[in-house]
Amino acid sequence: MPNIKSAKKRVQISAARAARNRAGKSALKTSIKKFNAAVADGNREEAEAAYKVAVKKLDRAACKGLVHKNTAARRKSSLTLALNKVDAE
Repeated sequence: MPNIKSAKKRVQISAARAARNRAGKSALKTSIKKFNAAVADGNREEAEAAYKVAVKKLDRAACKGLVHKNTAARRKSSLTLALNKVDAE
């Protein structure tokens, strides 16, 4: 446990930020899982709606530093490929 007042404050701030980051990453993962479930069902309309939400969350996460911008780009690319495969089938 820190003894200095500023160190105590830093512990509180880092805990709050960690919780915020954890919530953001969890929401991102949930949106991607919803998209994957829609693709697995073969439901084009539901997949398109989930795709828009997932891409928006990926962009937001990259902007806020939750994921690296190249990671977000790679994941968006794989989501797009999966969405296009639903249309082809």
